[in-house]
Amino acid sequence: MMATGMISIPITLEQLITAVQQLQPDERAQVARALVEVGLRSDLTALIQELYAQPPVDDITDDEIMAEIKAVRQQSQQA
Repeated sequence: MMATGMISIPITLEQLITAVQQLQPDERAQVARALVEVGLRSDLTALIQELYAQPPVDDITDDEIMAEIKAVRQQSQQA
């Protein structure tokens, strides 16, 4: 892989798509992974913001959580 410096060139979306289509398959896969990572980070950020916007739920105890875990484990062992 060739190390390159950062450059800035005004480009249209169509030009970008054409440039990506001219890449080798492994290079296109790298571009695809980068786009997915950006999307995942964006989705994760939105999810975190949504979770923090909700009021905390303090009406369940650790003992209740453990009891539920044990019940689910027993059900899966019986199945």
